[in-house]
Amino acid sequence: MFSEFIEFIENHSILILGFGREGRSTYDIIRRHLPEKEIGISDIREIDIEDPYVKIHTGKDYLECMKDYQIVIKTPGVSFTDFIVPKNVIITCQTDLFLHFSDCMCVGITGTKGKTIVSTLLYNMLKNEGKNTCLIGNIGLPVLDTLEDGEPEIAIVEMSSHQLEFTTASPHIALVTNVYPEHLSHHNGFNGYIKSKMNIVMHQTSRDYFISGAADSYDDYVNFANISSTVIKVTSDISGYEKIYEAVEQNKYLIGKHNLLNAFYAAAAARCLGVSEESIYKAILEFKGVENRLEPVGNIFGIDFYCDSTATIPQATIAGIEAVENIDTLIFGGQSSGVDYDYLENYLAKSKITNLIGLPDTGRQICINLANRGCQKNMILAEDMEAAVNKAFAVTAKGKACLMSPAASSYNVYKDFEHKGKHFKDLVKNYRG
Repeated sequence: MFSEFIEFIENHSILILGFGREGRSTYDIIRRHLPEKEIGISDIREIDIEDPYVKIHTGKDYLECMKDYQIVIKTPGVSFTDFIVPKNVIITCQTDLFLHFSDCMCVGITGTKGKTIVSTLLYNMLKNEGKNTCLIGNIGLPVLDTLEDGEPEIAIVEMSSHQLEFTTASPHIALVTNVYPEHLSHHNGFNGYIKSKMNIVMHQTSRDYFISGAADSYDDYVNFANISSTVIKVTSDISGYEKIYEAVEQNKYLIGKHNLLNAFYAAAAARCLGVSEESIYKAILEFKGVENRLEPVGNIFGIDFYCDSTATIPQATIAGIEAVENIDTLIFGGQSSGVDYDYLENYLAKSKITNLIGLPDTGRQICINLANRGCQKNMILAEDMEAAVNKAFAVTAKGKACLMSPAASSYNVYKDFEHKGKHFKDLVKNYRG
């Protein structure tokens, strides 16, 4: 793979667009193999790098330089909203380059929610089977970083909508957990978002597999007329998944109907790869959860605390509420991203939750809206996470649970959902009353 990839880089003028984790990864790889290759690096922020063979473009007009390059290797977080991409410029990213140049079997997993748990479960299933595999991509490992010293037999690649936006190749197994409205501003609406997601399957052949939820239909957004891959629809019906259901029922880290489906998705992909039922069952039974995804924080002063900071849309928060038993208090709220919250408001109004603690901006506004509707729940407007946690300890009944599940992104206060989750967990564990 790498010889072909390096040859591709060597023979084109290259711009690295965005210099975060993935952008720096791309730069480091190019420099290790082509130390004197002239390239460009562009970012809205200042770039701290000393390299005589790099031309730096920064500031508010950092996108304008794209016209001067043949290939733009884009970091997923860079948005082209309200910007017209110059003609004759090829936009790519590490995920796209990997799909084009890698020789290993690739399983691509995407979805608005659930992709990390499915990816992790599948990875464990393959490891149990003795397969040479890796878990890379949106889970936190740039795809090219782990492949430089040799490719595995099977690569599991977690793929976000940002990574798929300009991808022009598809994996051998494409798995879509679900698609709900998210990242709408980045993709200029839901239509752009779902089309980006569906790039995972649009370039498949008759030798490939497409795994998705039976209830999901993407026909209104994507033309599947030319797709000839084998389609596998997954439902919550346990027929054919009896042993897997049994393992899920025994695992406290896989609570909720959505996690039952996640286990079924992973099992369906594993079966396509010839993994034994024993290896599948064992991986589910021994799964220890994923951080910030309905993560048990502990029982403190008689209250069970759960962190679900990855729940950045209403549907994920509702799934968490239905999964955790005996919730007395919900801490929620974050940055608005154009998502409709009417359904969540109605759900919370009818729920058995006693205390709603709303964080800026969306949580506070939902609490205000519910109060204006005459909702009688105990609604608390918290200024920040510390105030929210203090209130949760004060109002949550002993023997019951408090769930922190934002139903919104974290960028109004935090770097990301991980930063938000860590702050919440630290506050809960260090509370002294």
